[in-house]
Amino acid sequence: MSKPHAMSQYFKEAALITCSLSLTACINLAPFFSPPEAPVPATYGTVDNDQKALTELGWQSFITDKRLQQVVDLSLKNNRDLRVASLNIEKARAQYQVQRADLFPTVAATLSETASKGLSNVGNNGNVSAGTVAASNNNSGNVSHVYRATVGFSAYELDLFGRIRNLNAQALQTFYSQEENRKSTQISLVAEVATAWLTLAADKRRLEIAQQTLKSQQNTYEINQKMFELGVANALTLRQLQTSVDNARVAVATYNIQIKQDINALNLLAGSMVPSTLLPDSALSSVALTTALPRGVTSKTLQQRPDVRAAEHLLEGANANIGALRAAFFPTISLTTTIGTASTELDGLFGPGSRIWTFVPQISLPIFNAGRNRSNLEIGEKNQQILLAQYEKTVQTAFREVADVLVQREGLQAQLEAQQSLNGAAAEAFRLADARFKNGVDSYLVVLDAQRTLYTAEQTLVTLQLSDAASQLTLYKVLGGGWQ
Repeated sequence: MSKPHAMSQYFKEAALITCSLSLTACINLAPFFSPPEAPVPATYGTVDNDQKALTELGWQSFITDKRLQQVVDLSLKNNRDLRVASLNIEKARAQYQVQRADLFPTVAATLSETASKGLSNVGNNGNVSAGTVAASNNNSGNVSHVYRATVGFSAYELDLFGRIRNLNAQALQTFYSQEENRKSTQISLVAEVATAWLTLAADKRRLEIAQQTLKSQQNTYEINQKMFELGVANALTLRQLQTSVDNARVAVATYNIQIKQDINALNLLAGSMVPSTLLPDSALSSVALTTALPRGVTSKTLQQRPDVRAAEHLLEGANANIGALRAAFFPTISLTTTIGTASTELDGLFGPGSRIWTFVPQISLPIFNAGRNRSNLEIGEKNQQILLAQYEKTVQTAFREVADVLVQREGLQAQLEAQQSLNGAAAEAFRLADARFKNGVDSYLVVLDAQRTLYTAEQTLVTLQLSDAASQLTLYKVLGGGWQ
């Protein structure tokens, strides 16, 4: 198939599939199917002709927090998944060199000795035995020696029908796909490390909220306990305060455990212990993750994603493999040639008149092999169709991921604004309820309900702030940036 035409046609078809995901996502992704000059609309960032495309923006420029940069750099050096991906590249390079060597003849020097002993026996029927025929020049039964010193190449295949060249092309495309897989692994690693780092910061903030709630509840409980001992407060209010304190203690213990697990997860991604000086604090709002996101991303962006390019290279390799399998239906022409010297005496091996040479051309034409070649070709064609379907799925997944993160980012800002307003209202409601309780106007149930509302609102705000930062990372990842 014509690859450029087929790829362009498939990207147009994928647009129709993407439109079914959501109207908003379809509108945002429409320019991806337009000519390369059409930019992707976005609500963030400013137009800057000098600004690099997002896919060309290295992670060091994208992630601006110095501590997080050092943690990412540590993971790129020590992460085992990335190390495996790098070793797979070296393995694919070596395999390509092995396959490429078949394009050239293998020249080898040989020094050999042949010793034989002839048999002079005559059979009972008077005929000469087979051993006597094989050693007719040595009927006496003595041992003869033949020494040879030659240089040449054997069974060198003339690649007239492209079998070796196609196999070489397949190995090269496999090597390219491993390179793209390594880039994809790095993109995912950068995003995972940054997300784990932010999650740790968010959980530290949640722990602070729980500790502040526990401290407030503990103070209120101690005051009411003294009032109860003096006979001013009743037992019901004291028990209600105790349940509030115990709930806060459970939350503090839970987040302490979660923070330790977050650190363990970050250490695993980094491939070593992350120094405590590089761990985040609890201020999510102070974490400047990204520069302004560019608006001028072209329609070629998704085609530059490493996973899409890796699938494309595998598909090209499958096409080359079909060419090699088709060549198996044609004759195979191989050459064997040597030049050297031979003698029955070792000291005469390089003497005059001892030179020898051989030239053995061979043509092998497949006539009948019980359908083996045809079955191999069918296997290759089915593998190509499988890889084509996988390539199409990779492209569809790319569009889906971009659509999802664009939809998410469109609503996050409105959610954050609404949640901040809710937090302010909840804090004021708690302040008023606490004042009314202390003045004996309302029962403690009103205060408890207001405090629970405030606690939930504060935790939700932390979650939304984490989602906002993580969505920026996700957008950077799904557009294929971060491997430089």
